[in-house]
Amino acid sequence: MTLHFRFANSADGPIFTEILKDLYVHYYGPGARDPEAVARYVEETVMTAGTACEILLAESDGRTLGFATFSVNHPGPTLGGQLTLKDLYVHSAARSQGIGPKILQELARIALARNCSRVDWTAETTNPRALAFYDRLGARREEEKVYFRLDGDALEAVAAKGKAEP
Repeated sequence: MTLHFRFANSADGPIFTEILKDLYVHYYGPGARDPEAVARYVEETVMTAGTACEILLAESDGRTLGFATFSVNHPGPTLGGQLTLKDLYVHSAARSQGIGPKILQELARIALARNCSRVDWTAETTNPRALAFYDRLGARREEEKVYFRLDGDALEAVAAKGKAEP
């Protein structure tokens, strides 16, 4: 199989929507996300001008087999950037064909071409297949880092602190 990579553009909304639906089913089960809501989200948010998210599509024979969403952040640890991988996903029908490593290889090339000194990402500790995959690639686990999140009520509370009265 010959794999081709390209960056998604605004016309790729339907293509990205289809593989994103597969991702949601994979992680959350068949009823996880309303397909129409996913399509609206992609069209109105993900594929809009000015988003910091880039989407790398992995394709073969006219089919999208996988993708990576990422951004380049500055400043990085050197006088360059840091490529931050948000999601790497291979369609359920295309797994175990070596596509995941090829997507990461392409991301590494993109990072170097953009003067990034590293690629960072997170993985759930409850996903042993992903952890083993990243270990096999030679990625180093950053045990000294702590991943933080603000969401729900905590997010709203922090946003409300010191807010000017209308």
